[in-house]
Amino acid sequence: MHRCGRFRLRLIGLALLGLVTTACAEPLEQLELPDGFSISIYARNVGNARQLALSPDGTLFVGSRRAGRVYALRDLDNDGYAETQHVVAQDLFMPSGVAFRAGDLYIAEVNRVLRFPAIEDRLSSPGAPEIVYDQLPDKKHHGWKFIAFGPDGRLYVPVGAPCNVCAPEPPFAGLLSMTADGGDVRMFARGIRNTVGFDWRPGTTELWFGDNGRDWLGDDRPPCELNRAPTAGLHFGFPYVHGQDIADPEFGDRGQGQTFVPPALALGAHVAPLGLEFYRGEQFPPGYQGALFVAEHGSWNRSRKSGYRVMMAKLSETGEVLSYEPFITGWKQGESNWGRPVDFAMTADGALLISDDQADQIYRVTYRSP
Repeated sequence: MHRCGRFRLRLIGLALLGLVTTACAEPLEQLELPDGFSISIYARNVGNARQLALSPDGTLFVGSRRAGRVYALRDLDNDGYAETQHVVAQDLFMPSGVAFRAGDLYIAEVNRVLRFPAIEDRLSSPGAPEIVYDQLPDKKHHGWKFIAFGPDGRLYVPVGAPCNVCAPEPPFAGLLSMTADGGDVRMFARGIRNTVGFDWRPGTTELWFGDNGRDWLGDDRPPCELNRAPTAGLHFGFPYVHGQDIADPEFGDRGQGQTFVPPALALGAHVAPLGLEFYRGEQFPPGYQGALFVAEHGSWNRSRKSGYRVMMAKLSETGEVLSYEPFITGWKQGESNWGRPVDFAMTADGALLISDDQADQIYRVTYRSP
Protein backbone atom coordinates (compact mmCIF):
# COMPACT_ATOMS: atom_id res chain seq x y z
CA MET A 1 0.00 0.00 0.00
CA HIS A 2 1.34 3.46 -0.86
CA ARG A 3 2.25 5.98 1.78
CA CYS A 4 -1.13 7.70 1.82
CA GLY A 5 -3.19 4.54 1.46
CA ARG A 6 -3.03 3.54 5.14
CA PHE A 7 -4.78 6.73 6.10
CA ARG A 8 -6.93 7.22 3.04
CA LEU A 9 -10.32 7.59 4.71
CA ARG A 10 -9.01 10.00 7.30
CA LEU A 11 -7.09 12.03 4.72
CA ILE A 12 -10.05 12.29 2.37
CA GLY A 13 -12.12 13.67 5.21
CA LEU A 14 -9.41 16.18 6.05
CA ALA A 15 -9.09 17.11 2.38
CA LEU A 16 -12.79 17.92 2.26
CA LEU A 17 -12.19 20.29 5.17
CA GLY A 18 -9.30 21.86 3.28
CA LEU A 19 -6.74 20.67 5.85
CA VAL A 20 -4.60 18.59 3.48
CA THR A 21 -4.00 18.59 -0.25
CA THR A 22 -5.97 16.07 -2.25
CA ALA A 23 -2.74 14.85 -3.88
CA CYS A 24 -1.99 12.86 -0.74
CA ALA A 25 -5.57 11.60 -0.52
CA GLU A 26 -5.96 10.31 -4.06
CA PRO A 27 -7.51 6.79 -4.20
CA LEU A 28 -4.51 5.01 -5.68
CA GLU A 29 -6.17 1.65 -5.10
CA GLN A 30 -8.73 2.56 -7.77
CA LEU A 31 -6.03 2.11 -10.40
CA GLU A 32 -6.25 -1.24 -12.17
CA LEU A 33 -3.18 -2.95 -13.65
CA PRO A 34 -2.52 -6.45 -15.06
CA ASP A 35 -1.77 -9.28 -12.63
CA GLY A 36 1.65 -9.02 -11.02
CA PHE A 37 1.97 -5.27 -11.46
CA SER A 38 1.73 -2.78 -8.61
CA ILE A 39 1.76 1.01 -8.48
CA SER A 40 2.98 3.33 -5.75
CA ILE A 41 3.71 7.01 -5.24
CA TYR A 42 7.27 7.91 -6.23
CA ALA A 43 6.92 11.65 -5.51
CA ARG A 44 4.12 14.01 -4.54
CA ASN A 45 3.59 17.77 -4.51
CA VAL A 46 5.34 18.12 -7.88
CA GLY A 47 3.27 20.97 -9.30
CA ASN A 48 1.81 20.28 -12.75
CA ALA A 49 4.25 17.41 -13.42
CA ARG A 50 4.68 16.99 -17.18
CA GLN A 51 7.71 15.61 -19.07
CA LEU A 52 10.23 13.39 -17.29
CA ALA A 53 13.96 12.94 -17.93
CA LEU A 54 16.01 10.52 -15.84
CA SER A 55 19.79 10.80 -15.56
CA PRO A 56 22.02 7.70 -15.42
CA ASP A 57 22.75 8.61 -11.79
CA GLY A 58 19.06 8.52 -10.89
CA THR A 59 18.06 12.19 -10.79
CA LEU A 60 14.55 12.62 -12.15
CA PHE A 61 13.96 15.98 -13.83
CA VAL A 62 10.35 17.07 -14.19
CA GLY A 63 9.11 19.91 -16.38
CA SER A 64 5.86 21.73 -15.76
CA ARG A 65 3.55 23.78 -17.91
CA ARG A 66 1.44 25.88 -15.55
CA ALA A 67 3.86 25.97 -12.62
CA GLY A 68 6.67 27.48 -14.70
CA ARG A 69 9.19 25.34 -12.85
CA VAL A 70 11.56 22.43 -13.40
CA TYR A 71 12.14 20.04 -10.54
CA ALA A 72 14.93 17.60 -9.68
CA LEU A 73 13.91 14.60 -7.58
CA ARG A 74 16.17 12.11 -5.80
CA ASP A 75 15.46 8.79 -4.11
CA LEU A 76 18.61 8.77 -1.99
CA ASP A 77 17.82 5.69 0.08
CA ASN A 78 16.52 3.60 -2.85
CA ASP A 79 13.19 2.83 -1.20
CA GLY A 80 11.11 3.73 -4.26
CA TYR A 81 10.13 7.18 -2.99
CA ALA A 82 11.88 10.42 -3.93
CA GLU A 83 12.25 12.20 -0.62
CA THR A 84 14.46 15.00 -1.96
CA GLN A 85 13.13 17.71 -4.26
CA HIS A 86 14.93 20.72 -5.73
CA VAL A 87 13.50 23.49 -7.89
CA VAL A 88 16.29 23.97 -10.42
CA ALA A 89 14.48 26.58 -12.54
CA GLN A 90 11.41 28.75 -12.09
CA ASP A 91 9.48 31.67 -13.59
CA LEU A 92 9.88 30.15 -17.06
CA PHE A 93 7.53 30.29 -20.05
CA MET A 94 5.58 27.00 -19.85
CA PRO A 95 8.68 24.77 -19.42
CA SER A 96 6.97 21.46 -20.09
CA GLY A 97 9.87 19.76 -21.88
CA VAL A 98 13.09 18.44 -20.36
CA ALA A 99 15.93 16.27 -21.68
CA PHE A 100 19.21 15.06 -20.19
CA ARG A 101 22.43 14.49 -22.12
CA ALA A 102 26.07 14.12 -21.11
CA GLY A 103 25.49 15.65 -17.66
CA ASP A 104 23.52 18.63 -18.96
CA LEU A 105 19.85 19.44 -18.47
CA TYR A 106 17.93 20.87 -21.43
CA ILE A 107 14.67 22.74 -20.87
CA ALA A 108 12.18 23.77 -23.55
CA GLU A 109 10.22 26.94 -22.99
CA VAL A 110 7.66 28.00 -25.59
CA ASN A 111 10.13 30.23 -27.43
CA ARG A 112 13.56 28.87 -26.62
CA VAL A 113 15.70 25.96 -25.43
CA LEU A 114 17.92 26.36 -22.35
CA ARG A 115 20.77 24.29 -20.94
CA PHE A 116 22.11 23.86 -17.41
CA PRO A 117 25.62 22.34 -17.73
CA ALA A 118 26.71 19.74 -15.16
CA ILE A 119 23.38 20.15 -13.41
CA GLU A 120 23.78 17.31 -10.90
CA ASP A 121 26.83 19.01 -9.39
CA ARG A 122 24.73 22.02 -8.39
CA LEU A 123 21.11 21.02 -7.84
CA SER A 124 20.83 23.35 -4.84
CA SER A 125 22.25 26.34 -6.71
CA PRO A 126 22.11 25.80 -10.47
CA GLY A 127 22.80 29.39 -11.49
CA ALA A 128 21.69 30.92 -14.77
CA PRO A 129 21.17 28.67 -17.81
CA GLU A 130 22.81 28.93 -21.20
CA ILE A 131 20.60 29.75 -24.19
CA VAL A 132 20.83 26.96 -26.74
CA TYR A 133 18.28 28.26 -29.24
CA ASP A 134 15.95 31.26 -29.03
CA GLN A 135 14.34 31.47 -32.47
CA LEU A 136 11.20 29.46 -31.71
CA PRO A 137 7.78 31.15 -32.08
CA ASP A 138 6.30 32.62 -28.89
CA LYS A 139 2.68 31.57 -29.53
CA LYS A 140 1.19 29.89 -26.45
CA HIS A 141 -1.48 27.90 -28.30
CA HIS A 142 0.09 24.41 -28.54
CA GLY A 143 3.38 26.14 -27.78
CA TRP A 144 4.52 23.97 -24.87
CA LYS A 145 6.98 21.31 -25.92
CA PHE A 146 8.18 17.76 -25.40
CA ILE A 147 11.86 17.38 -26.32
CA ALA A 148 14.21 14.42 -26.64
CA PHE A 149 17.57 13.43 -28.06
CA GLY A 150 17.41 10.90 -30.87
CA PRO A 151 19.73 8.02 -31.75
CA ASP A 152 21.53 10.47 -34.04
CA GLY A 153 22.47 12.67 -31.07
CA ARG A 154 20.26 15.51 -32.29
CA LEU A 155 17.67 17.30 -30.18
CA TYR A 156 14.10 17.02 -31.47
CA VAL A 157 11.78 19.96 -30.78
CA PRO A 158 8.14 20.18 -31.94
CA VAL A 159 6.34 23.40 -32.84
CA GLY A 160 2.60 22.89 -32.57
CA ALA A 161 -0.01 24.59 -34.72
CA PRO A 162 -1.01 27.93 -33.10
CA CYS A 163 -4.72 27.16 -33.54
CA ASN A 164 -7.35 24.47 -33.48
CA VAL A 165 -7.00 24.08 -37.24
CA CYS A 166 -5.20 26.38 -39.69
CA ALA A 167 -2.50 26.26 -42.37
CA PRO A 168 0.39 28.06 -40.69
CA GLU A 169 3.80 28.72 -42.17
CA PRO A 170 6.80 26.66 -40.99
CA PRO A 171 8.05 25.89 -38.43
CA PHE A 172 4.47 25.59 -37.07
CA ALA A 173 2.85 22.14 -37.27
CA GLY A 174 6.28 20.56 -37.58
CA LEU A 175 9.01 18.72 -35.75
CA LEU A 176 12.47 20.27 -35.81
CA SER A 177 15.84 18.73 -35.04
CA MET A 178 19.05 20.51 -34.14
CA THR A 179 22.50 19.79 -32.78
CA ALA A 180 23.03 19.86 -29.04
CA ASP A 181 24.38 23.40 -29.27
CA GLY A 182 21.35 24.66 -31.22
CA GLY A 183 22.94 24.61 -34.67
CA ASP A 184 21.99 23.05 -38.02
CA VAL A 185 18.22 23.35 -37.45
CA ARG A 186 16.24 21.12 -39.79
CA MET A 187 12.57 20.30 -40.36
CA PHE A 188 12.28 16.59 -39.65
CA ALA A 189 8.54 16.14 -40.26
CA ARG A 190 5.52 18.28 -41.19
CA GLY A 191 1.75 18.10 -40.95
CA ILE A 192 1.72 17.50 -37.19
CA ARG A 193 -0.93 19.42 -35.27
CA ASN A 194 0.49 18.97 -31.78
CA THR A 195 2.80 16.19 -30.68
CA VAL A 196 3.55 16.09 -26.96
CA GLY A 197 5.40 12.80 -26.84
CA PHE A 198 7.67 10.65 -28.98
CA ASP A 199 10.25 7.88 -28.77
CA TRP A 200 12.45 5.83 -31.08
CA ARG A 201 11.78 2.15 -31.49
CA PRO A 202 14.69 0.23 -29.91
CA GLY A 203 17.21 -1.04 -32.40
CA THR A 204 15.97 1.27 -35.16
CA THR A 205 15.89 4.92 -36.12
CA GLU A 206 12.07 4.90 -36.40
CA LEU A 207 10.45 7.79 -34.58
CA TRP A 208 7.02 7.06 -33.11
CA PHE A 209 4.92 10.00 -31.98
CA GLY A 210 1.43 10.89 -30.88
CA ASP A 211 -0.61 13.67 -32.42
CA ASN A 212 -3.60 15.37 -30.81
CA GLY A 213 -6.47 15.60 -33.29
CA ARG A 214 -8.41 18.78 -34.02
CA ASP A 215 -11.50 19.78 -32.03
CA TRP A 216 -15.10 20.65 -32.91
CA LEU A 217 -15.93 17.94 -35.42
CA GLY A 218 -17.97 16.05 -32.85
CA ASP A 219 -17.43 13.60 -30.01
CA ASP A 220 -16.07 10.78 -32.15
CA ARG A 221 -14.06 12.40 -34.93
CA PRO A 222 -11.41 12.92 -35.90
CA PRO A 223 -9.18 10.41 -34.12
CA CYS A 224 -6.03 11.27 -32.28
CA GLU A 225 -3.08 9.50 -33.86
CA LEU A 226 -0.13 7.24 -33.24
CA ASN A 227 2.36 7.90 -36.04
CA ARG A 228 5.52 6.30 -37.35
CA ALA A 229 8.31 8.21 -39.10
CA PRO A 230 10.98 5.84 -40.44
CA THR A 231 12.68 8.67 -42.32
CA ALA A 232 12.84 12.45 -42.37
CA GLY A 233 10.83 14.65 -44.73
CA LEU A 234 7.39 13.07 -44.36
CA HIS A 235 4.08 14.97 -44.14
CA PHE A 236 1.41 13.59 -41.79
CA GLY A 237 -1.61 15.39 -43.16
CA PHE A 238 -2.53 18.31 -40.90
CA PRO A 239 -4.50 20.44 -41.60
CA TYR A 240 -5.75 18.79 -44.80
CA VAL A 241 -6.50 15.23 -43.69
CA HIS A 242 -7.18 13.81 -40.23
CA GLY A 243 -6.80 10.15 -39.35
CA GLN A 244 -6.80 7.85 -42.35
CA ASP A 245 -9.02 9.81 -44.72
CA ILE A 246 -11.12 12.48 -42.98
CA ALA A 247 -10.84 15.59 -45.14
CA ASP A 248 -10.92 18.79 -43.14
CA PRO A 249 -14.11 20.79 -43.89
CA GLU A 250 -12.12 23.99 -44.44
CA PHE A 251 -8.69 22.86 -45.66
CA GLY A 252 -9.32 19.47 -47.25
CA ASP A 253 -9.54 20.78 -50.80
CA ARG A 254 -6.10 22.38 -50.51
CA GLY A 255 -4.53 18.99 -49.83
CA GLN A 256 -5.73 17.31 -53.01
CA GLY A 257 -2.88 15.86 -55.04
CA GLN A 258 -0.48 15.79 -52.09
CA THR A 259 0.86 12.63 -50.43
CA PHE A 260 0.39 12.24 -46.70
CA VAL A 261 1.42 9.49 -44.30
CA PRO A 262 -1.59 7.88 -42.59
CA PRO A 263 -1.35 7.08 -38.88
CA ALA A 264 0.10 3.77 -37.77
CA LEU A 265 -2.97 3.59 -35.53
CA ALA A 266 -6.06 5.79 -35.24
CA LEU A 267 -6.77 6.31 -31.54
CA GLY A 268 -9.95 7.44 -29.86
CA ALA A 269 -11.14 10.97 -30.59
CA HIS A 270 -9.95 13.53 -28.04
CA VAL A 271 -8.05 10.99 -25.88
CA ALA A 272 -4.98 13.30 -26.11
CA PRO A 273 -1.95 10.99 -26.40
CA LEU A 274 0.99 12.62 -24.64
CA GLY A 275 4.05 10.70 -23.43
CA LEU A 276 5.28 7.64 -25.35
CA GLU A 277 7.84 5.15 -24.05
CA PHE A 278 9.17 1.93 -25.52
CA TYR A 279 9.87 -0.51 -22.71
CA ARG A 280 13.59 -1.29 -22.73
CA GLY A 281 13.90 -2.87 -19.29
CA GLU A 282 13.98 -6.46 -18.10
CA GLN A 283 11.78 -6.32 -14.98
CA PHE A 284 8.46 -6.69 -16.85
CA PRO A 285 7.52 -10.08 -18.37
CA PRO A 286 8.73 -11.05 -21.87
CA GLY A 287 5.41 -10.04 -23.46
CA TYR A 288 6.12 -6.44 -22.47
CA GLN A 289 9.62 -6.24 -23.91
CA GLY A 290 9.64 -3.65 -26.67
CA ALA A 291 6.01 -2.67 -26.05
CA LEU A 292 5.05 0.98 -26.48
CA PHE A 293 3.33 2.69 -23.57
CA VAL A 294 1.06 5.66 -24.40
CA ALA A 295 -0.29 8.13 -21.84
CA GLU A 296 -3.80 9.14 -22.86
CA HIS A 297 -4.12 12.41 -20.97
CA GLY A 298 -7.86 12.60 -21.51
CA SER A 299 -10.48 14.68 -23.29
CA TRP A 300 -11.49 18.19 -22.27
CA ASN A 301 -14.42 18.99 -24.60
CA ARG A 302 -16.14 15.68 -25.25
CA SER A 303 -19.71 15.20 -23.94
CA ARG A 304 -18.55 11.96 -22.28
CA LYS A 305 -14.93 11.82 -21.17
CA SER A 306 -12.42 9.55 -22.89
CA GLY A 307 -8.79 8.71 -22.20
CA TYR A 308 -7.38 9.21 -18.68
CA ARG A 309 -5.44 5.95 -18.88
CA VAL A 310 -2.15 4.35 -19.90
CA MET A 311 -2.33 2.17 -22.98
CA MET A 312 0.11 -0.38 -24.39
CA ALA A 313 0.76 -1.10 -28.07
CA LYS A 314 2.49 -4.25 -29.27
CA LEU A 315 4.26 -4.08 -32.61
CA SER A 316 5.32 -6.65 -35.18
CA GLU A 317 8.95 -6.98 -36.19
CA THR A 318 8.18 -4.87 -39.24
CA GLY A 319 6.49 -2.13 -37.22
CA GLU A 320 2.78 -2.83 -37.63
CA VAL A 321 0.59 -2.31 -34.57
CA LEU A 322 -0.68 -5.72 -33.51
CA SER A 323 -2.70 -4.66 -30.48
CA TYR A 324 -3.57 -1.61 -28.39
CA GLU A 325 -4.88 -2.39 -24.92
CA PRO A 326 -5.31 -0.70 -21.52
CA PHE A 327 -2.39 -1.05 -19.12
CA ILE A 328 -3.56 1.24 -16.31
CA THR A 329 -7.11 2.51 -15.84
CA GLY A 330 -8.98 4.10 -12.95
CA TRP A 331 -8.03 7.77 -13.01
CA LYS A 332 -11.48 8.31 -14.52
CA GLN A 333 -14.42 7.19 -12.40
CA GLY A 334 -17.65 7.63 -14.32
CA GLU A 335 -17.58 11.20 -15.61
CA SER A 336 -15.16 12.38 -12.92
CA ASN A 337 -11.40 12.10 -12.90
CA TRP A 338 -8.82 12.55 -10.17
CA GLY A 339 -5.67 12.23 -12.28
CA ARG A 340 -4.26 12.59 -15.79
CA PRO A 341 -1.17 10.60 -16.89
CA VAL A 342 1.37 12.57 -18.92
CA ASP A 343 4.81 11.03 -19.45
CA PHE A 344 7.14 8.15 -18.61
CA ALA A 345 10.68 7.40 -17.53
CA MET A 346 12.25 4.01 -16.92
CA THR A 347 14.56 3.42 -13.95
CA ALA A 348 17.71 1.33 -14.03
CA ASP A 349 15.90 -1.64 -12.46
CA GLY A 350 13.16 -1.56 -15.10
CA ALA A 351 10.42 0.17 -13.09
CA LEU A 352 8.22 2.59 -15.00
CA LEU A 353 7.70 6.13 -13.68
CA ILE A 354 4.60 8.08 -14.75
CA SER A 355 3.86 11.78 -14.23
CA ASP A 356 0.39 13.14 -13.39
CA ASP A 357 -0.18 16.86 -13.91
CA GLN A 358 -3.57 16.89 -12.20
CA ALA A 359 -2.63 15.07 -9.00
CA ASP A 360 0.87 16.67 -9.00
CA GLN A 361 2.43 13.26 -8.48
CA ILE A 362 4.87 10.76 -9.96
CA TYR A 363 3.92 7.07 -9.85
CA ARG A 364 6.19 4.02 -9.87
CA VAL A 365 5.05 0.80 -11.56
CA THR A 366 6.83 -2.45 -10.71
CA TYR A 367 6.29 -6.12 -11.46
CA ARG A 368 6.58 -9.20 -9.34
CA SER A 369 5.51 -12.59 -10.66
CA PRO A 370 2.13 -13.56 -9.07
